Amino acid sequence: MELSLMDISLKVIFGFFLLFFITKILGKTTINQLTPFDFISAIVLSEFLGNGIYEERVSLLYIIYTVLLWGILMILMEKILLKYKGFRAFLEGNPSIIIRDGRIDRNQLKKNRMNINQLLSLLRQSEIFSVREVAFAILESNGSISVLKKSKYQKVTNKDLQLPEQPTYLSSTLIIDGEILEDNIKALGFNETWLSSQLATNGVNSSEEVLYADWINNDGIYIIPYHT
Repeated sequence: MELSLMDISLKVIFGFFLLFFITKILGKTTINQLTPFDFISAIVLSEFLGNGIYEERVSLLYIIYTVLLWGILMILMEKILLKYKGFRAFLEGNPSIIIRDGRIDRNQLKKNRMNINQLLSLLRQSEIFSVREVAFAILESNGSISVLKKSKYQKVTNKDLQLPEQPTYLSSTLIIDGEILEDNIKALGFNETWLSSQLATNGVNSSEEVLYADWINNDGIYIIPYHT
């Protein structure tokens, strides 16, 4: 028995609103912010719907059940990542510094299965056409690249103003969602006592009150409390 236009229409209409509903719940993540897991999940979800529409043996009820179940699993995963910060690095990956102090870190390139041509392509997409302009480049977990230029190549440069070149420092994240990043603090040569002192100086009693905080050597600490 062949599918009628009514059957196909019902499957498409219900599938459309199911995907719309799930997308609204998951939030406003853009394509550039998708992690590999998000990308694959979205493809699988669309395949469930696409294959079910023209399959005679798959009823509308099965499509609704399958899409809803997969959507619920995606939503649960998002909730887990929001609640349990320890899972984020495992499931989403960590950013990698692939250019440090103007030097390409070949070990990080190999670790991320990237070659020089791919790196140069990403830099060009960031309007950088020579590695000599880059002080730091960070490969994000979604595959995009974030670049901090050397001071003399920044838009309003010391070179243009005929000022002596200043060292460029990379910011170090100290607190995310109230959680202290101990490894970053130790890498700076500080400890939690120092961090508590910095927070107190800025009128913050505890790291649990902080949504985000970072440190730059030549600019000090920057704090965003949960309630501003």
